[in-house]
Amino acid sequence: MQPPFLAAPHSAPPVPAPVRVQAIDVVRGLVMVIMALDHVRDYFSPTTFRPEDVTQATTLLFFTRWITHFCAPTFVFLSGASIWLAQQRRGSRGATSRFLLTRGLWLVAAELLLIAPVLNWGYGLILLQVIWAIGWGMVLLAGLLWLPRPVLIGLAGLILLGHDALPVIQPVTAANALPALLHNSPFVLSLPPLPPFLVAYSIGPWLGVMLAGYLIGPWFGLPLPARTQRLRLAGTLLLVLFGVLRATNWYGDPAPWSAQTRGAWFTVLSFLNVSKYPPSLLFDCLTLGVALWLLSLAENLTIRPVRWLRTFGRVPFFYYLPHLLLISGGAWLWTRLAFGQAVNLSFTPSPQWPAAYHPDLLRAYAVWLAVVLLLYWPCRWYEGYKRRHRYWWLSYV
Repeated sequence: MQPPFLAAPHSAPPVPAPVRVQAIDVVRGLVMVIMALDHVRDYFSPTTFRPEDVTQATTLLFFTRWITHFCAPTFVFLSGASIWLAQQRRGSRGATSRFLLTRGLWLVAAELLLIAPVLNWGYGLILLQVIWAIGWGMVLLAGLLWLPRPVLIGLAGLILLGHDALPVIQPVTAANALPALLHNSPFVLSLPPLPPFLVAYSIGPWLGVMLAGYLIGPWFGLPLPARTQRLRLAGTLLLVLFGVLRATNWYGDPAPWSAQTRGAWFTVLSFLNVSKYPPSLLFDCLTLGVALWLLSLAENLTIRPVRWLRTFGRVPFFYYLPHLLLISGGAWLWTRLAFGQAVNLSFTPSPQWPAAYHPDLLRAYAVWLAVVLLLYWPCRWYEGYKRRHRYWWLSYV
């Protein structure tokens, strides 16, 4: 028997799928803005140790990285919900399936041909991350959406609850690359004569997150009070599950928390430090639990910052590529002026960093604010352009 909060709506008659759901746009815009902070930190203030390393990181550095953990799962989850809404507007499962197939393959191509070169300049590899995972998730969902809803619920539950029990494949070769792509933690795949591939986002766990978003899509056709109640109940259940499983260190994350010699506060940070690569069950519970609560709060907000976030959330891909261009291109220019040569600090091993380089979170936060401000007006223009036109290609950008 499926949990009541995942059941199809029965308590109130569904209304037609809205053209836009403000809560989805606002929350998506919020995580996109926060996402830029992580990318800026990578290029303008990387450290020789992981920022989540509670044995070395400061509180500010830890939370500068930790807050960005909410971005990818929320974005992928909302992609799934948006797919369900688009399917209702199209009125055809077949049309939706064909669109998902072509859009997914376009996103995979964009990761390989556009995004990776922007990020990896000066370093000979191809990074495969969130756009790659979303693209393959759409390709797979193009077929899966034909299955009955109970089967999809079972599949999503199996992926989200069970993938942490799977062993990591080591070493990864061409012969076992497919199962590694479906589950592994980050790995380098060599397929000569191509450059090495750094697979940061395995496909399977992120497909589970997208499926979960697709399955709650019907909630956004409910009257607002019923939708709010379901979102808050589901969010609370996920956060309680996170707290119980994390406290026991029994299951759900490969990195157990531990008491820290630096004091109780850093023990708390250890408790919060869950694994993103691949997203563990506890990572999903924490991030999606918060996301569901935010979705329950954002629908009727009208203050100006919410309208700004809504603008970003309505043009996600149009925001994504230019924000990477600004960050990566800005880092190229900054390092060339500051150190006499362009250095990709995000990918270059730390022993090869310029001797004059020092991490500076103030620099990172200043660049982050500049990037977000510079992108607002182009995104606002494109939002209006999409609203006024119905060209087919606008669905892909």
